[in-house]
Amino acid sequence: MTKYEEYTIGIVCAAGFEMSAVRYMLDREHTRPSTHPGDPNRYVLGELSGHNVVVACLPGTQGKGAAVIVATNMDRTFPCLGLRLLVGIGSGVPSTKHDIRLGDVVVSMPEGTYGGVVQYDPGKDTESGFVLKGFLQPLPSILRAAVEEMRSDHLLEPTQIDTAVSTMVQKGPDLAIYSRPSAALDRLFKPEYSHPPQQPDCSQCDAASQVSRTPRAAESAMIHYGLIASGDRMVKSAASRDAFGRAVGDILCFEMEAAGVMSEFPCLVIRGVSSYADSHKNDAWNHYAAAAAAGCAKELLSHVGANPTKKSWAVPMFGRRVELEGPGWQGFSGIYRSGSGVFLSNVT
Repeated sequence: MTKYEEYTIGIVCAAGFEMSAVRYMLDREHTRPSTHPGDPNRYVLGELSGHNVVVACLPGTQGKGAAVIVATNMDRTFPCLGLRLLVGIGSGVPSTKHDIRLGDVVVSMPEGTYGGVVQYDPGKDTESGFVLKGFLQPLPSILRAAVEEMRSDHLLEPTQIDTAVSTMVQKGPDLAIYSRPSAALDRLFKPEYSHPPQQPDCSQCDAASQVSRTPRAAESAMIHYGLIASGDRMVKSAASRDAFGRAVGDILCFEMEAAGVMSEFPCLVIRGVSSYADSHKNDAWNHYAAAAAAGCAKELLSHVGANPTKKSWAVPMFGRRVELEGPGWQGFSGIYRSGSGVFLSNVT
């Protein structure tokens, strides 16, 4: 019988192939749990970098509404989740400052006045075509510390992402789909050049409109840290992508689920870059980008201390449960609502 209280880290994925990437990145998979009353989610349980994790994906629909339902049900079934990660693919925002390539990974981190993820809604009444809704809950301090430690390690040592992906794809022949594509399939075009209609790939695109970039010494994933924009619609216009980036600041990536989950639970967002948020999107990089994000999550969790469980007490003044998250809690700096509860947090 599954002991739901033994699982302390929750991972939410938007699509099945993203969930599979995390699943086969596990060091050890546990027996699947029995269905919990009132919870329609299907879970994969296992051990990842010394932590008991639970993984779930959205039920065939994308967006913040579906994501928050999955995360809320996960929280009810697994009452001791202390940390949450959103792991999967996203659309990168390349610039002269950030040499983002397909297959790279973006990790949400605070930038300026923003807490790591900013929420937007599509709209036609602004220059960028988007309406900024504000920033979402700040990153839990235990995750921020782990990210900073990993980031420091990579000043002298390469990431372990491609090693992890290589190990994963050797687990079975059908996992070869998660292998890294050739760099020749990574083509960035000038913002003003749109993809030719009815063309399934970029083989017929104008080579003169391609952005010239210096080849990397090694074909491997790099990690970028900064702001991720989250909204209900996929961005498919380079002009809108760049205009929104200028309006907000250093946006590194667009995605569609974080805004929903982070309205209820603070979490870290890890996105493998599978496109450039322009009209040239194709699926060639989807699987590797998902595996790269999963590999980054695996490496990150090796920097998180054991048993990051949450602690709960009843608080008469609210008449509801209050959760104090993170080990060594000595005070709180934030209060937020999650589902039907009111929560204190040690977020700094």
